[in-house]
Amino acid sequence: MNLTNKDKNRYSRHLLLDKVGEVGQQKLKKSKVLVIGAGGLGCPVLQYLGAAGVGTIGIVDFDVVDESNLQRQILFGVDDIGKSKSETAKLKLEAQNPLIRIKAFNFALTNKNAIELFSQYDIIVDGTDNFSTRYMINDACVLTGKPLVYGAIHKFEGQVSVFNYKNGPTYRCLFPVPPEIGSMPSCSDVGVIGVLPGIIGTQQANETLKIILEIGNVMSGELLIYDSLVPSFLKIKINKSVNIKDIGINSITDFEQYDYSFTCDEENKEPNFTIRELNKLSNNTLVLDVREEWETPKIINKRVINIPLDDIDESIDKIPSKDTVYVICQKGGRSQVAIDFLKSEYNYTNLINVEGGVS
Repeated sequence: MNLTNKDKNRYSRHLLLDKVGEVGQQKLKKSKVLVIGAGGLGCPVLQYLGAAGVGTIGIVDFDVVDESNLQRQILFGVDDIGKSKSETAKLKLEAQNPLIRIKAFNFALTNKNAIELFSQYDIIVDGTDNFSTRYMINDACVLTGKPLVYGAIHKFEGQVSVFNYKNGPTYRCLFPVPPEIGSMPSCSDVGVIGVLPGIIGTQQANETLKIILEIGNVMSGELLIYDSLVPSFLKIKINKSVNIKDIGINSITDFEQYDYSFTCDEENKEPNFTIRELNKLSNNTLVLDVREEWETPKIINKRVINIPLDDIDESIDKIPSKDTVYVICQKGGRSQVAIDFLKSEYNYTNLINVEGGVS
């Protein structure tokens, strides 16, 4: 695929690089990359891949822009609140670089559409924030033979790796067993420093470019861990150890029928209430609010005990162990973590999670 004069002018700094040059830029122009998620990680990935001249970029995201996204999702602004992330990102990227092709997929990725979608692209970049989707993306990459550029963030720490590259280790080799439901709260529950997605996202973009250009050492078989508070980078080795056939996925049909919800058996699930159901209970109802003091809206017309999640261990004497207590937070993640901790460490049996939190 030949470069136009506009290509040569725009990517002149690439053309000067001995490991890129005109041949490398042609590889970028021919390449097709699918980015799953246009959030904290997806934004810098999309911006740098688009700026670099990746010829076709697909964006999968069915969410809309929320004001709380703007602290870290730098592709969006105030005027974008309420708009589709994938479609808005498409317009922004096309404005930044009209020489490339952007496709927006404003729907949820599932095991019913992943195979067909992945088959149209060369590389898959994972910018998601939940384990169920990560395992599904991994397995779809294995079945379609696509390299997977992985990134994850949590509070002040991030991770980067490349899975399924030239038959190398996969995500299941790093995490053979999914974590228990509620054991790992999301960024919406515990927060994330705003610059961290940019640091990790640009690392993902860099790995993607190296794969396309066939240069450098691709981060296959290694996990890069970044601690922004030190700051420090740590690498750990990942050995190939798990095959998706080990979990019963031998074909695309098996994949499409596999349960990626990772839900517990009904008989073992904790009873859950919604905020709507909680509001219907009497004013004498006990509520443990594990949010920070500044978080709103506040719970009213209930007997509320305010103890932030990080202070639970030092405030056990304030939490009743006999009367029913409804535990709540903003989204439902921290409250479940609090319940699991109180059950395992102090044998509480009287706690009910308010599913979905105050939202």
